[in-house]
Amino acid sequence: MGEDLSPALSWSGVPDGARSLVLIVDDPDAPDPRAPRMTWVHWVLYNIPPDATALPEGVLPDRLPAGTKEGINDWKRTGYGGPCPPIGRHRYFYKLYALDLELEAVKPPTKARVEAAMQGHVIAQAELVGTFEK
Repeated sequence: MGEDLSPALSWSGVPDGARSLVLIVDDPDAPDPRAPRMTWVHWVLYNIPPDATALPEGVLPDRLPAGTKEGINDWKRTGYGGPCPPIGRHRYFYKLYALDLELEAVKPPTKARVEAAMQGHVIAQAELVGTFEK
């Protein structure tokens, strides 16, 4: 098993009107890519400052950009949960959204609640897809 560290990520080109960023990492192939039944949420971050350009590998909560809030993943905890597919090669979507506002406190801060709060406020988005198989 790996060390369950978040990967290093970097981005550029955040629009001038952005007030915050949201990062959602999920796997739509759970539990089996041949018969997916759910999208497994690995990481939710919101209110990332728009001038942030990267997250280091294995970033800890106290090292996140100032003001960044962590959401709840599908392990029912905050923070990053790495890939560990039970079967087959899974796709992992890293979705970064630029918003025209900072989100109010999202309670509870699940992916669904963060996405609902974002509605109508996304001014740009980017996506990176990686795959992993045990």
